[in-house]
Amino acid sequence: MSLSLSCFQHSQASLSAPLHNTAHLIGRTMEHNHSHEEDADEFASGKKFILSIAITTITLVAEVVGGILTHSLALLSDAAHVFLDIFALALSYGAVRLAMKAPNSQHSFGFKRMKVIAAFINGSTLLIMAFEIFLEAIKRFSNPVEVLAGPMLIIAAIGLATNLLVALVLKGHDHEDLNARAAFLHVMGDALSSVGVIAAGLLIMLTGQTWLDPLASILIVAMLLFQSIKVLKSAIHILNEGNPDGAASDEVQTKLEALPAVKDAHDIHVWTIEPGYRVLSAHIVVDDMAVSSTALIARDIKAMLHDHFNIEHATLQFECVHCGQDCQDPGCDGSHN
Repeated sequence: MSLSLSCFQHSQASLSAPLHNTAHLIGRTMEHNHSHEEDADEFASGKKFILSIAITTITLVAEVVGGILTHSLALLSDAAHVFLDIFALALSYGAVRLAMKAPNSQHSFGFKRMKVIAAFINGSTLLIMAFEIFLEAIKRFSNPVEVLAGPMLIIAAIGLATNLLVALVLKGHDHEDLNARAAFLHVMGDALSSVGVIAAGLLIMLTGQTWLDPLASILIVAMLLFQSIKVLKSAIHILNEGNPDGAASDEVQTKLEALPAVKDAHDIHVWTIEPGYRVLSAHIVVDDMAVSSTALIARDIKAMLHDHFNIEHATLQFECVHCGQDCQDPGCDGSHN
């Protein structure tokens, strides 16, 4: 956490330096420990992605070889679908590896935002996949195609078994990890597709009604659309620097101004680097005082922000009067407070 003071008693500044450094050191230590915990989580997440990619790749090779040997277009088509899963998993793994890179002079927050970008791309591919399935289903309603229910069931069963195995590997992901959730939804989307195909195949074998195949596809599309829109909405909100859930700027302002030493809080910005890592910057108006006192106030503010809003990193600017920045009053000149 960093802080600045726009006015203070210069004669007491030198006496306050040790206390200010102590408060700064406590904040840096907390963030350092949090960083180590995050690295451990990223490493575990990376291992899950590698195992998932290996399982899915074996399935891809088997379906491509089987499709070529049996001249089965259905197998080759499903193999293309499996390739999209590998792409999603590889993209997520690459994002995790980038997120583990240390911050530098050009990227002060590191590369954690890459996981959100990967989630956005995976959410977009889910959306595209849903529309393609929907268009093909509409064509099938207009021009019914003979469906070979037996091979259809076998292919769907293989796909379902693989997807469920990968889903089990990814199941333990942190629900705040948007990147892992997007990859998980990709796999679950395929699993749902396989379930729908199996159900349609059994009904076609019993009734001979081939229109059940595109109907099952449309139901799958509805589920894919719902999930992909949720992922995209979350990713866009983060990329647009939106307030995280439960930490709206006005709510944070109310809590800040409730603290005894705070006369006013303004120009408050709360955003998310990645889900689970929240950041704040704010201007805090206090009485004219020594830096030693503001260091204590900063400690109390940081504790409140962490406990109530799960904010890990805060940058505070202390002032003796309202600076006028981000003032909501017409004609404000910063002279109040």
